Amino acid sequence: MAQVKPSLIDLSDRSEASVRGEFCPYLTEIKATLTPSYSDFELLRNYQDPTVGVRLCLGSECSFMPIFKGFKAMFESVFLLAAKMPDLSIFQFSIVDNIFSMTVATMGAAALFLLLSRSSVDEAYRPALMISGLVVTIACYHYFMIRHSWQDAYKLSGDGYTSSGAAFNDFYRYADWILTVPLLMVELVAVLRLEASKSRSLLTRLVIAAALMIALGYPGEVISTPDRWTERVVWGALSSVPFFYILYVLWTELTASLATQPAAARKLIEIARLVILITWAVYPIAYAFGGFETALAAKASGTGDATGVVGLQVGYAIADMTAKAGFGLLIYFIARAKSTSHGSAAYQPA
Repeated sequence: MAQVKPSLIDLSDRSEASVRGEFCPYLTEIKATLTPSYSDFELLRNYQDPTVGVRLCLGSECSFMPIFKGFKAMFESVFLLAAKMPDLSIFQFSIVDNIFSMTVATMGAAALFLLLSRSSVDEAYRPALMISGLVVTIACYHYFMIRHSWQDAYKLSGDGYTSSGAAFNDFYRYADWILTVPLLMVELVAVLRLEASKSRSLLTRLVIAAALMIALGYPGEVISTPDRWTERVVWGALSSVPFFYILYVLWTELTASLATQPAAARKLIEIARLVILITWAVYPIAYAFGGFETALAAKASGTGDATGVVGLQVGYAIADMTAKAGFGLLIYFIARAKSTSHGSAAYQPA
């Protein structure tokens, strides 16, 4: 059988029936000869509507269809939390919108403070404040986008809010986490000023664990139907493994570093351990709220009890404010307490 060269075929004036009749019998050979480059799929892209081209060549009777459907669902879920937003009361919509607004303001104010306060600490600790300021700057931008996406996804209808037809893009939050969570690890290690070899080892472990935690949590986050509740639990459990590993490493390393830290900073580092433990504990609680069967049913149908959806959004925002802006201020106080230019009396914790 002659080898099929998809990149040389123009289907722009072909009917659906003729495409299926000609190409479906050869799909086994096509599948064996294609490479993962986009140019190999030029026959599909030659259609004015690329989606139609894919549907024609990979019709229901073709062996590619299950693969195509899987990748299509994955691609859509990368950008959308759910295609249909659940109806909300005015109070439910407003509390989420207001908490997003508060988060933008908190992150922005923290960014200004941290970046403008670098000169108040020794030069050795300024990179920690720079990284901390970068973390809240990134978070400020993403929450600005999240809030606007939230507002665009709803319209006021009667005594409540209903879906406007636009999807709420919650991927902004995961894009934020994949950037800021590793940076949070860097800023903490930077302010501790551990030995170079120990710092490298610690950062490598923490950054890899943070990336795994976020990557494993996202597939569960985008599930929006109650019949896939078990899948969400499984992904959440998998994400919890690196999550608890990070907490364990941070707790043990912070505890071990106390003996080498100046007396003025020890109390602050002890507080930092508790702040990490408490603020990070909010994330799995918020994830659980969004995984209630009632919340998944509300996201799937657009109606029903949306308390879990609201709880997830509010919980994540509160956790982000405390884990980024609040922790950033703590990094500043640790850096100032350790700075020789201010002495041990510069800051005396209660």
